[in-house]
Amino acid sequence: MANGAGHVLLVNGNANLAAMATVAVDTVRCQLTCLTELRAAHELVAKKQFDLILIDASALESEDLERFLTADMTRQGRIVLVEEKKCARLHSLARKSGIAVEHIPAGMSFEALLGLVHRALQRTPSREIPPSNESGGMIGRTMRMQALFENIRRVAPLDVGVLVLGESGTGKELVARALHQLSGRTGKFVAVNCGAISPELLSSQLFGHERGAFTGAIQSHAGFFEQARGGTLFLDEITEMSPALQVYLLRVIETHALTRVGGSREFPVDVRVIAASNRDLPQAVAAGELRADLYFRLLEFPLALPPLRERREDIRLLAQHFLGQLNDRYGTAKQFAPDALAKLAARAWPGNVRELLHMIRRHYITAGDGNVIDIGDEPVQTLHRRRVGDVQPARENHPATDGAFWMHASDDTIHFTVGMTFDAIEREVMLKTLAHVRNNKREAARVLGVSLKTIYNKLLRYRAQGLIGEDVLGDSPEHNGRAA
Repeated sequence: MANGAGHVLLVNGNANLAAMATVAVDTVRCQLTCLTELRAAHELVAKKQFDLILIDASALESEDLERFLTADMTRQGRIVLVEEKKCARLHSLARKSGIAVEHIPAGMSFEALLGLVHRALQRTPSREIPPSNESGGMIGRTMRMQALFENIRRVAPLDVGVLVLGESGTGKELVARALHQLSGRTGKFVAVNCGAISPELLSSQLFGHERGAFTGAIQSHAGFFEQARGGTLFLDEITEMSPALQVYLLRVIETHALTRVGGSREFPVDVRVIAASNRDLPQAVAAGELRADLYFRLLEFPLALPPLRERREDIRLLAQHFLGQLNDRYGTAKQFAPDALAKLAARAWPGNVRELLHMIRRHYITAGDGNVIDIGDEPVQTLHRRRVGDVQPARENHPATDGAFWMHASDDTIHFTVGMTFDAIEREVMLKTLAHVRNNKREAARVLGVSLKTIYNKLLRYRAQGLIGEDVLGDSPEHNGRAA
């Protein structure tokens, strides 16, 4: 807990409730603040975070409670109303604002109140806000993100390997970049998506090759390890690397020396390796897709990124940040409609922060010359996280051509909004497929029944339109005219 203690706020409590709350917080050694007016509480929560806000709603005006509950309460922990009867309207308004308000009946026992305080201290999503809500380009003020930032600061200067774990779109490369920035290393940061490079090319791309090492090697080439000398090499989607190549990678990591493909001279390389995956790695080890010795070597210091659905308190902060970036870039002053942020906070985010970023970009574009960005009640597209082999091309009773397909997840099918253009549908299908196959362009091309070159050509067009970022496009030598 921040400062070694939790914080409880009691609003409008009667004498009996106040007395019980005093004893309860003293029992669990946290701090209690008692206020008699909701207006004073409103001003206080704008400045300070509480693990539990307990409000005796029995003698408060419903309009005052509505204003209080629909304010920005995302920084706060557990919010509980003591009510004779649960007010459905108040709880519905609170949900629309992106917060969860609980109900307990009046006249609860001391044991019940003590349990409530204890559970609030165990479950709260955030504590006192540290000085910064940002680290290395990542945004977050929830307790989990602040703990992540602190771990990054602690491990960054140390010469140990880091394994970054998290779902697609959570920002694993941002973690790697933050580690590099805080490491004090003077070399380059080099990011490699192991799934975006064919197995035949990955060896020479990583370790380099000598002239004549294979057909087409007309000159010597310094690989990613050499390019990252004195710096950091980030290996994303590490499980996409062949087991044979994993053996050599492990040797280079342990000896800090490599030999180029087709070469005989071994030379030292001072490179810090950070690996990442969105897979269940123990399962990948059991399936023979990741060598156990490499896994445990990479597992010196694991960092896990929470999915966006588990850090909803950050959604408003992230959305404002992304919109601010667009306004700065294009010299505009667009802002969200009053209820837009609440709608964003209430949505499902299977694509995590990347999906949120792309949605903000789309709405920024479609807002045109208007300065107000509204978030419509568009249906949330279902995308279940399953293994690559579970993504099915179009079935015979759903004919598809040139990349149109139906993606089945359990009994659900991705649905598209009526009125969407064919280009928009095609783009949505491609981006969802790429997200589902962990941005493996070759696998996406196979699933969609198009060439790899088609995948890259369309992604280049989407990037030029500002619809995707460099993280989706990647940098693959398979492009540049060599894609089939």
